[in-house]
Amino acid sequence: MIYIYNCYGGTHTSALAAAYHLNRLPRDRKPSKEEILNTYMFDKLLPQEHGKLIHHGKDDQGNDIFSVGRGNSKAVIPAISSSFQLLEDKEELSEKVVLSNTSPTVPLMMTIGGFCSRQLKLTTLGRALLVLGAQQTYKNIIQVVEVTTRAGATSSSKVEVLNNKEIKP
Repeated sequence: MIYIYNCYGGTHTSALAAAYHLNRLPRDRKPSKEEILNTYMFDKLLPQEHGKLIHHGKDDQGNDIFSVGRGNSKAVIPAISSSFQLLEDKEELSEKVVLSNTSPTVPLMMTIGGFCSRQLKLTTLGRALLVLGAQQTYKNIIQVVEVTTRAGATSSSKVEVLNNKEIKP
């Protein structure tokens, strides 16, 4: 199975979701500042890397975990989904793919922090706000991961796209 977490920049909530999925962040408590800042690809991607699939590793069941930034494009996720759908139609897709939107978990603090860090290059201020936001919404991100893995286990579709709009920061 392939899991792809997506958000605007591909470097904050989607990177955190990948880390929770891979058990690299604790699920039983709020992550520390150091744990958040040491998360693979957290606050590292640049806007020109939107649309690039970032491999985070394999989970304990051997599933590949990715993240991707959508930017302002409404076409990235449909393009990825339809690419996998094309492979399925040609009977060349051997595993299920779940694309899961982490954007509904983003609190205002993370939006401002991400803008400061990535756009304005005010990384010290931006990362401080990002950490606070990540700590504020960690339970919501974990909920997205749980919904995502459940969909992977139960969906009959080979390509599943989850918007997760019911999850709020």
